[in-house]
Amino acid sequence: MRRLWLALGWAMVAAIVYGSVMHSPPSLGFEQSDKLEHLGGYGMLMFWFCQLYRARRVRIGYALGFVALGVALEFVQGWLGYRDFEVADMVADAAGVAFGWGLALMFPNALPQAR
Repeated sequence: MRRLWLALGWAMVAAIVYGSVMHSPPSLGFEQSDKLEHLGGYGMLMFWFCQLYRARRVRIGYALGFVALGVALEFVQGWLGYRDFEVADMVADAAGVAFGWGLALMFPNALPQAR
């Protein structure tokens, strides 16, 4: 099962990358709704990988990597010409990572047989 959970986690990373560079990403339909999408997406990603890795050092590595991914994707969006660069999105990504880690501390065994 662990391989399946890892594959699904990396599929989520790919979905975030794709959603960040696509022309017309889906929206919740209200002003600044993308901040909630960033918070939720990166939160779910961090929560997922925290279920797979318990070691604090590994979690720190994933957290830093996911925050770096969010920052990098904002720069890519700025270069694309059809998306916008927003520092607020980077903040929402980082907040999502922290939120996901916090949820994982509250619910440490959410994925059955993940270890």
